[in-house]
Amino acid sequence: MISFDNFTPAEGSPVYMQIIMHIKRGIAAGVVQNEDELPSRRVLSSLLGVNPNTVQKAYRLLEEEDLISSHSGAKSFMTLDEEKTNVIKAALLENDIRSMVRAMQQMGISKEEAIDFIDLYWR
Repeated sequence: MISFDNFTPAEGSPVYMQIIMHIKRGIAAGVVQNEDELPSRRVLSSLLGVNPNTVQKAYRLLEEEDLISSHSGAKSFMTLDEEKTNVIKAALLENDIRSMVRAMQQMGISKEEAIDFIDLYWR
């Protein structure tokens, strides 16, 4: 079962998108695997304290991306393969790097300084 224990909703982004990102980051980290079961919509909405329609929207979008398989009255499962996992990892990494580079450029940090910061915090 996919865990949402460390999920904390944040301001500024719709909760359904945060649910999707939580699952995608789990996929990228290898924590979420093919055929892992998702909590039911009712259980997850109760756990997160959100409207069931919010969870429904997240699950529907994941279905449209062919990342989960759901059937009425049945459990939802992840439908992953190596290609899907690699595409998700690449997209998340690109988005995060673009945001980080943009922020550093706005602060006037040079590429060399940025590399030094990355090297410092990598350890």
